[in-house]
Amino acid sequence: MKHVWILNHYAKHPEVAGGARHYQLARHLPAQGWRATLIASSVDHPSGHQRLGDGEQARLEIFNDVPFLWLRTSSYLGNGGGRMKSMIEYAWQAVRPSRLSGIARPDLIIGSSVHPFAALAGWWLARRHRVPFLFEVRDLWPQTLIDMGRLREGSLASRGLRLLETFLYRRARRVLTLLPRAVDYIARRDVPEGRVVWLSNGVDLDAYPETEPPPPRPPEMPLTLMYFGSHGEANGLDVLLDAMARIKDAHASPNVPVRLRLIGDGTAKRELQQRASRLGLDGRWVNFEPAVPKREIPALAREADAFVITVRDLPELYRFGISMNKLFDYMAAARPVIIASGAINDPVADAKAGITVPPEDPQALADAIRRLVALPPEERERMGRAGREHMEAVYDYRILAVRLADVMNDVMDETR
Repeated sequence: MKHVWILNHYAKHPEVAGGARHYQLARHLPAQGWRATLIASSVDHPSGHQRLGDGEQARLEIFNDVPFLWLRTSSYLGNGGGRMKSMIEYAWQAVRPSRLSGIARPDLIIGSSVHPFAALAGWWLARRHRVPFLFEVRDLWPQTLIDMGRLREGSLASRGLRLLETFLYRRARRVLTLLPRAVDYIARRDVPEGRVVWLSNGVDLDAYPETEPPPPRPPEMPLTLMYFGSHGEANGLDVLLDAMARIKDAHASPNVPVRLRLIGDGTAKRELQQRASRLGLDGRWVNFEPAVPKREIPALAREADAFVITVRDLPELYRFGISMNKLFDYMAAARPVIIASGAINDPVADAKAGITVPPEDPQALADAIRRLVALPPEERERMGRAGREHMEAVYDYRILAVRLADVMNDVMDETR
């Protein structure tokens, strides 16, 4: 059995809220001859929860046979200086030999962004252990920060991050990317296209056994539209609230046709709650609920009649595609999906599993919600089934783990 270290600052397991990409891949890698250890920060993002006790610098824990090595970093909340400090601390802890001495020696190392310092630590460790290095790109830094207006093109910080990402691209045996067209960006850094591999996010279909469609609704019962995930600036939930307000304002009957459940946490949640109150949506039309652990999502999803996902209108950012965990969970639950997105890829349209509208257009989103409410239940059920079948064919983590193992095996063969 070969051993891979995966350095992901924000790696999660199903006992907490958020995506668990590497945990799911690690679960299925042993069947392909690989065992993975996930090396992550002790502080959960975005909750700020510290997993380690006072004076504890590292801890190895096993979740369903998947080892997690937690490395101490400082607690923080939000996206300010505390988060940046945590990034630097994580990279420093990861390269200290004493912190990793309790885990088996690697045959290969994957350094995974969001931030590139985790990947840089992965490259350094691969050099120390004389094993191949793979760079996994989950966000294109600094391009994502530039496109979202958080960094200025040409600034000292953006130039430094550009040099760092190029350094990592050129030293990686393979560059794994979650975005289907990120190769267009990466190849411009003098990286051969053949070394760039698309490995999307996916879904654990074991957690979503085949489910029955929602029971028939009496005419007076609203359709339950659900969103679960982060409540942040990039999620476009203010547009969703504006769309719900348009439906409310145009609806003459006392019966509410659709109820929106927003489940999750994030930096914008309080502002969103205040906006919903100003629009007269809180209560019957919109409900805000706390985040739940990943393992509870499948049962929660069965309570939905349909799902909705929105993103910002950032064509420069989304020209390389999207790969959102929540979207795959939605479709695995066999419910129709409304997606407001201008990204170059659209799994909902590919599967014929719902309705796609332009981003940041509350009227188009309101019209799509009304259209979905008016559809016969049989048509909504057909959309849900189509989404589920698409997940089974393309995005099951068993399939993705086989692809990852194939990539790692190819790299090992090249280095013999």
